Amino acid sequence: MKKSIEIYDTTLRDGAQQPGICFSAHDKLRIVEQLDSFGVDFIELGWPGSNDTDTQVFKAVKNIRLKTAKIVAFGMTCQKELKPENDRQLAALLDAGTEFITIVGKTSSWHVEKTLGITLKENLRLIRESCRFLERSGRKVFFDAEHFFDGYKTDREYATECIYAAFSAGASRIILCDTKGGSLPQEIGSIVASVKEECPSARLGIHAHNDGELAVANSLAAVSAGADQVQVTINGYGERCGNANLCSVVPGLRIKMGLPCVLDKSMPQLSSLAHFVAEVANLSFEPRQPYVGGRAFHHKAGLHASAISKQPESYNHINPELVGNTSSVVVSELSGRSNILSKAKDFGIHLSPDQAVNVLAQVKILENQGFQLDGADGFLKLLMKRQADGYRKPFQILDRDVRSKRSGETSVESAIVKVKINNSLRALAHEVAEGDGPVNALDNALRKALEPHFPCLRKIKLSDYKVRVLPGKQGTAKAVRVLIDFSDGNKEWTMVGCSTDLIEASLQALVCGFEFAILANF
Repeated sequence: MKKSIEIYDTTLRDGAQQPGICFSAHDKLRIVEQLDSFGVDFIELGWPGSNDTDTQVFKAVKNIRLKTAKIVAFGMTCQKELKPENDRQLAALLDAGTEFITIVGKTSSWHVEKTLGITLKENLRLIRESCRFLERSGRKVFFDAEHFFDGYKTDREYATECIYAAFSAGASRIILCDTKGGSLPQEIGSIVASVKEECPSARLGIHAHNDGELAVANSLAAVSAGADQVQVTINGYGERCGNANLCSVVPGLRIKMGLPCVLDKSMPQLSSLAHFVAEVANLSFEPRQPYVGGRAFHHKAGLHASAISKQPESYNHINPELVGNTSSVVVSELSGRSNILSKAKDFGIHLSPDQAVNVLAQVKILENQGFQLDGADGFLKLLMKRQADGYRKPFQILDRDVRSKRSGETSVESAIVKVKINNSLRALAHEVAEGDGPVNALDNALRKALEPHFPCLRKIKLSDYKVRVLPGKQGTAKAVRVLIDFSDGNKEWTMVGCSTDLIEASLQALVCGFEFAILANF
């Protein structure tokens, strides 16, 4: 049987060092439950005693019944010139009450002398006595060998001596750290293999940072060379360029290398786990992230879409469903008819080949004008509905006027719209409304005109509004692209407008968003 690789998650400690992340105790507990459900082996919860949040969360986590994961407390070797039993930080680690403790110690002779300012012999004592003290206190000890790969390259004998010190003192895992994240996969693999040969009884792990964008590759290389444990963070969170990304490491191990790590039944949870942690961290999710990103299995070029419709594996490196993702076709000016037909099928809209050609022609014209459909499926769906059999335009803007009146330090925007309903001159709506800004005034005026005829619009909300200035003419003469997100409380859709006139671009997106809602309800 192939050996099982341990997944050690450090999102809540090392990942939380990323600027912009600040997990509350409640946040950490929610993430613990999700990581446990996914099936990781170890969850590094934080550094006991370093802050009030971690102190609180170590107490609260004892009330959670975990199915697979073991909670780990993190700290460092005792301070120089102290005995471990007199070190407050080690005492706090024991007080946390976890079965497993990870301590970090330096293994680079340069760092020991230059940054710690102690002798090489003293550093070995700190490592040896700290590991032995915790192990004899009934804890299982993991030793994070900080700066190991850099230290090994410059002083192989001392770096090896450091990990021997930890191993001989009872550390059950020796984690080799690429702390600066600058090593290459071939270096990682070669060094791990050498350490494994020199110390065959030690169980090795890998902790890789992503400064060279190789943390995932380095982690997989370490496993190939003999490492049993991989330390990772969700979405690759961490200081500087981040850490090895669990969302890429786990499928790399399980799907690509065929190595047991988490159960097969857990793998489809991977995408939802990645999005959940991003939401709790209050960070935008990266759509281009491998395996779990929204664009990981999206295909834009016509040649790709045609092949995907026949054989999904032709351009998908794995079945997206294995990691809880989906494959889809993106429509743009690079698309062919196959993209349009494939996307229409996804939307549940029947288009004839000729209708698909008409939609494609419109897409190419619009994108040439500055429209962007990659992130606006609602707009694309509306274009298809307009080409489909039985389409009837629900309303048409005949005239609009937006005015701004300034009085002292305040300004008041108002909008006037004249709307034809259901293509009938007998049904005209002429409304005026004010708003907080010209777009809000337009929104209010349109609603006054349309809601009496289309009550479904009363529940439609604008959830986001984005403006991007497009390259081209200089200064204020440049065109702008407007993206507006709409929601009815259950579904969301995005509409796009483009013009050298910000008001016109906004009106285009508003009109499309309301028409989309009306067509969905009639």
